[in-house]
Amino acid sequence: MTIPDHLFDEGINNTLFDRDMRHIQQNKTVYEKTQRDYEQEQRDLLSSQDGDTCEIHDQFYRDHKLLLVLFRALAVMPITRSRPGTITFSWKSRATMYAVCFYIAATAVVLIVGYERIMILRSIRRFDDYIYAILFVIFLVPHFWIPFVGWGVAHQVAIYKTNWGKFQVRYYRVTGENLQFPNLKTTIVIISVGCLLLAVCFLLSLCILMDGFLLIHTSAYYHIITMINMNCALWYINCKGIKIASQSLSECFRRDVEQECSAQLISRYRYLWLNLSELLQSLGNAYARTYSTYCLFMFANITIAVYGALSEIVDHGFGFSFKEMGLFVDAAYCSTLFFIFVDCSHKSTLTVAAGVQDTLLSIDVLAVDRPTQKEIDHFIQAIEMNPAVVSLKGYAHVNRELLTSAISMIAIYLIVLLQFKISLPKDPQIVGT
Repeated sequence: MTIPDHLFDEGINNTLFDRDMRHIQQNKTVYEKTQRDYEQEQRDLLSSQDGDTCEIHDQFYRDHKLLLVLFRALAVMPITRSRPGTITFSWKSRATMYAVCFYIAATAVVLIVGYERIMILRSIRRFDDYIYAILFVIFLVPHFWIPFVGWGVAHQVAIYKTNWGKFQVRYYRVTGENLQFPNLKTTIVIISVGCLLLAVCFLLSLCILMDGFLLIHTSAYYHIITMINMNCALWYINCKGIKIASQSLSECFRRDVEQECSAQLISRYRYLWLNLSELLQSLGNAYARTYSTYCLFMFANITIAVYGALSEIVDHGFGFSFKEMGLFVDAAYCSTLFFIFVDCSHKSTLTVAAGVQDTLLSIDVLAVDRPTQKEIDHFIQAIEMNPAVVSLKGYAHVNRELLTSAISMIAIYLIVLLQFKISLPKDPQIVGT
């Protein structure tokens, strides 16, 4: 949950020294107030609980709205902008009804193709060919996860998206500027089109390179592969949004500290930073189911694809057959998506605390008063006690350590599978070749 409005108001009004500051403000004459003071007073009247106010300042929603529309079209995340400044999910909404109908129709296609793939799987006797055939069945599994990892977390995702609007109102109240996301909308359009084209190219390449993968079978995979691509794109955009917000907050904090370094200013930015840190943590919590299953799917797919390619090389040498190339394409595709998922999280967490921490450490504490020194200490302690980490509800921290752990785990499974293959009796046909 994000910081409640009343606590945020108390925080930015510097509750530690509220009595002293209130006394000073009451005795401050009109002539002593600057234009900046008047503007700050006007901004303090804004409330992040007001939907119309959030609608005005919610630039992040306007920029990445296309992604949300595509997820509704794919029946993955039926959340809607039900009223100004608020994103909601309801089982009775039109978006959910459409999602259920689309899912039923897509399930029928997936079951028909899946049945044919399983029949092909049952007719295979060689262990290596059996492994290859499993890949096509595994790619159908994400479809059956949609109600659990999509609709099941839609309510938490709606809250997370709504909190973005609240944060941007608070950002404006503290900094005096609207949070902007340069080129984000253009990036999302390019990524969305790229996800669709990549899904088509990937499936057509597997159809050409892999034996037994018929063109008609690809009809069951298009929405699944597109969904996998879009999930990676959605995570990237969310992490990029937090990264931009962190950098903008750091720049505004440095600018304001250079103009006036006071206890009230430090307190305001401390609560704003805590709000941003909670927004980052709520990202992982909201999508915990989605990306936990996403990681498991990538691990299984990469392991099986790499094993299949290595097994083909062990049997026939480096022949660069269509089968080898198809398996390498599959492994490279899944590895790239997984790397993007991990790397963008790692980069966003690095920027959350770095900028404001550098500014805090650059302040000459001997040149400021005692209340300001205490606020600086509180801000530094808040950063230390609230590390910027994206956690999938404690199941995993999404950073580069997850990448190294995945590589080591995949390597272990590959060693076991290759040892199992070596222990199998050789096929006379392979020996003859």
